[in-house]
Amino acid sequence: MPTVLQLKDYRFFFFKRELGELPRIHVESGDKYATFLLKPVELDKSVGYNAEELGEIKAIIAANMALAMGKWNEYFAEQD
Repeated sequence: MPTVLQLKDYRFFFFKRELGELPRIHVESGDKYATFLLKPVELDKSVGYNAEELGEIKAIIAANMALAMGKWNEYFAEQD
C-alpha cells in the first residue's frame, strides 16, 4: 500500500490489487476510511467521516490530482 500523500491527519494511498480498475485513492485517519475515484474526483465509499471532512478530503485530492495520477500511473506501470 504505497502512500501517495500525508497531509494533516490524512494518509492517501493505493492498494496493489487495483490494477485494471478505475483510478482511485484511499484515505484514512484514525479509524476513519474513504475511497475516492480520481477522474472525476468522486466519493466511492466512506466509513466514519462526516460531510465536512469528506469535502476537505475531496478538495485535497482535487488540488493534488497531478501528483495522484502520476503516482497511480507510475505504481501500476511497475505492476505490469
